[in-house]
This record gives sequence, C-alpha cells and structure tokens, in this order.
Amino acid sequence: MHQAPATPKAVRRQHDREIVSLAVPAFGALVAEPLFLMADSAIVGHLGTPQLAGLAIASTLLATAVSVFVFLAYATTAAVARRVGAGDLRSAIQQGIDGIWLALLLGAAVVALALPAAPWLVGIFGASDTAAPYAVTYLRVSSLGIPAMLMVLAATGVLRGLQDTRTPLYVAIGGFTANLVLNLGLVYGAGLGIAGSAWGTVIAQFGMAAAYLYVVVRGARRHGASLRPDAAGIRACAQAGAPLLVRTLSLRAVLMIATAVAARLGDADVAAHQVILSLWSLLAFALDSIAIAGQAIIGRYLGADDADGARQVCRRMVQWGVVSGVVLGALLVLARPLFVPLFTGDPAVQDALLPALLVVALSQPISGVVFVLDGVLMGAGDGRYLAGAMLLTLAVFAPVALLVPTLGGGLTALWGAMTLMMTVRMATLWFRARSGRWVVTGATR
Repeated sequence: MHQAPATPKAVRRQHDREIVSLAVPAFGALVAEPLFLMADSAIVGHLGTPQLAGLAIASTLLATAVSVFVFLAYATTAAVARRVGAGDLRSAIQQGIDGIWLALLLGAAVVALALPAAPWLVGIFGASDTAAPYAVTYLRVSSLGIPAMLMVLAATGVLRGLQDTRTPLYVAIGGFTANLVLNLGLVYGAGLGIAGSAWGTVIAQFGMAAAYLYVVVRGARRHGASLRPDAAGIRACAQAGAPLLVRTLSLRAVLMIATAVAARLGDADVAAHQVILSLWSLLAFALDSIAIAGQAIIGRYLGADDADGARQVCRRMVQWGVVSGVVLGALLVLARPLFVPLFTGDPAVQDALLPALLVVALSQPISGVVFVLDGVLMGAGDGRYLAGAMLLTLAVFAPVALLVPTLGGGLTALWGAMTLMMTVRMATLWFRARSGRWVVTGATR
C-alpha cells in the first residue's frame, strides 16, 4: 500500500514542531550569554565604581571582538547541516572540526594583538585615570579566554548543524553556573578583585570549550572523522565565513553610528537610547532563535536535495517571524509601565524614551521577517548576497542617521532611521527569497 501524501496542515505541524524544538533551546543558550556579563557586573560592582567602569569598557571591547567572529557559528551551521541532509555524517563532523581549528587559530591571533594593545584600546574609550588600570587588567586576563570563546562559537555551529540545540543550552547553563561560583570565590574568597572576575570567566569559558570538544570528538570517533588540522578544510571555512564577516562588520557599523548620533542629541537622549538598545537586543535574541532554527533546517533540506521542502519551511518561518514580531511588539507596549521605571526615574529620559519605544514596538514584525530570512539565507550558504545587502543597507542608513541632529530630530527620529534600516534589510532579503536563487541543493553549495 502506498502511503497517502501528507496534507498541508500536517506538513505545517511538522515544520512547527521542528522550529520549536530547535528555537526554544537556542533562545535559552542565547540569553545565557548576557547573563555572564550581568553576573560579572553584579559581583564587580560591589568592589567600587572605578572597577565597574573598568569592567564596562573592557567587556565592551571583548564583546565586539567576539561578535565579529560570530560567522564561525553561522557558516559552520550551514555547512554541517547540508552534509547532514546529504546523509554524510563523517563529512559533516569533519567540516565542523575544520571550523574549530580555524577558531583556535583566530583566537590565538586576537590574544597576540590584545595583550600588548590593551592600554591603547582602553585609552580610545577615554577611560578615567581611576578606571583605566582596572579596564586594562580585566581586558588582558579575559583576552586569554578568547580562543575558548571562539571555539565555543564554532562548536555550537557544529551541533546546530547536527540539529542539536539542547546541548548548547546545557553547556551554557553549566558555564554560567561555573562562572558565578568561580567569580565569587576568586573575587572575594581569594581577594583577587577584578582580576579574579576575569580569571573566573576565562576558566568557565575553557570549561565550556572542553565540554563541546568532548561531544565533537566523540562524534568524530563514532563516524571516522579525523581530528587533525587540514589546511584545505580550514581555508574553505575561512572563505565561507568571509562574506558573513563583512555582513557582521556592516551591522556593527550601523549600531555604532546610531550610538554616536544619540550621543550628539544630549545626555537624556543617549541615556534613553541605551535603554532602548538593551531592549532591542533582548527582543533580537528571541527572533534570532527562530533564525538559528532556520539555518539548521534549511541547510538540511538543501543537503537532502529537497528544494520544495526548503521553500515550504522558508514560507512557514516567515509566518513565524511576523507573528513573533507582532507579539513582541505588543508585549513591549503593554509592559512599558513595568520596566521603564526599572531603568530610569529621570522624567527627561522617560520623555525621550516613550515615543521612540513605540517606534521600536511597531517595527518588530519587520524585524521578525528580517531575522528569519537572514537565517534562511545563511542556512543556504548565501553569504555573498547577505554581505552585499548589508553594505547597501549601511549606505542608506548612514546619511539618514547622520542628518538627524542637523535637522533637529530627536531620539524618535533616530529610531525611525533604525526602522528604515530594518525595512531596507527586509526588502533586500525578501527580493532574494522570492527570486529562488538561494535554493542550491547538494552536500556543498
């Protein structure tokens, strides 16, 4: 007997189950990352204001350095998922191991640059004479953990490509717990001050990297993949990641321009901007978890030569993005009276904050589509198009944002420019998705 073809409703339910099973643990792992910094801030904050100021500067530098290399996760997810779809698990894990070796090499290079350049980097931020020594100390010690942080990114990409987002969640929870315990013990128990906080974080990061390596090595032995560095494989990983690096740098430039413009609007506006940016980033984690599911699922469908399946799940994920954006936007408006007083009691900051916050809320459905299609195209390995689209977006956004202070626009106008930026991104990604040119099947793109 032939099995009856699945109904459209059954197919949607199957896609929904897959999306939820990957997106929910991914969201948990993403939220665990900022919890590291929050724990460090809470512990170091009790040492004194100069120490907390030093931590703020050093952690900003570290976060920037690591976020630049997020392509290690994205490119690895797509490449591994394709090979999983093609049924070649040995090659999938081999691709992941090449990505981890690339992460180790890049991490070593960043450490070699960061250690001697730490005072200069801190000086660029205009740190005060009291805060600067603490910033340099934290940056130098914490930079030793960068190889581990980059290896975690690459290994996370391997597991996502293998359709496993639960293990990264468990490792993130373990890492956060270890970080908290070590920081308390080293900062106060051992009396190491801010250096103890940095060492605690470094040890936790290497512990996370070791946990990931254990899982990957076990998979490599099971499927006969080599653990040795392969120059050709490492080079291929770097080439696949280069366009995503351009995309990430362009996006960082957008955020830096927005903050620089806000600083020119006045103290109340820049304070309100910082609050909105924090909330915007939190909402982005929720939407990014759907994008991560998209990377893994799309890559697998394309690797399995199922172009129709890839298109169907793309359409379903766009629907998820729109609905998620509407829900998040509504929550932002409804919960406004609860969280705004937590951030600030200054009436001037609140006055600047509220109308701009409404603009952010209204733009969330757009953000939902952007994040989902970003994930779909990453999963398809369409990095070159993503790089070009983000450069175009930056070219549109920069002059509009820079005109805001000149034309007398306030923070609401700046976030209007940010919404324009997201709208341009949505248009470029939607055009690509509709064209179907991203649908390239096979174990490799």
